Amino acid sequence: MITSLNHSGIVVRDLDEMLRFYTEDLGLTVLERYEMEAGPEGDHAGIPGARRVETFLGLGDDGHMLELIQYLEPVSTDGHVGLNKLGATHVCFLVDDLVKAHEDLAGKGVSFVTDPIFAKTPEGDDWGVVYFQDPEGNWLEFIQV
Repeated sequence: MITSLNHSGIVVRDLDEMLRFYTEDLGLTVLERYEMEAGPEGDHAGIPGARRVETFLGLGDDGHMLELIQYLEPVSTDGHVGLNKLGATHVCFLVDDLVKAHEDLAGKGVSFVTDPIFAKTPEGDDWGVVYFQDPEGNWLEFIQV
């Protein structure tokens, strides 16, 4: 049935600030941007009359993309939940140097749940992980394998 993963979406309040964070701080590239307006019957998102801007980000390799969605109408309400709450989501990125990624972002004011934590896999490989939030409180994770 499923042949591949395509994208993950995050609803955001300030698209410009979030684009700055995801492109300048995390290094993703804007791939596509759309402005959409649903008719009174709604569209695929099921919200009648919705107006939104959707921006797709990625690495430019035709791989999994991240979609940032700003609803202009109706304006989004708060909805963030703790990492262990039902419905909580996160996006995980692979990094080649977890310590450097952590240091770079911490130097830009990003707050992390912990410092990077390293362990050995059952195969004896080094593995590291750290969780943090983007400027609007969406959960993100870095893994180094």
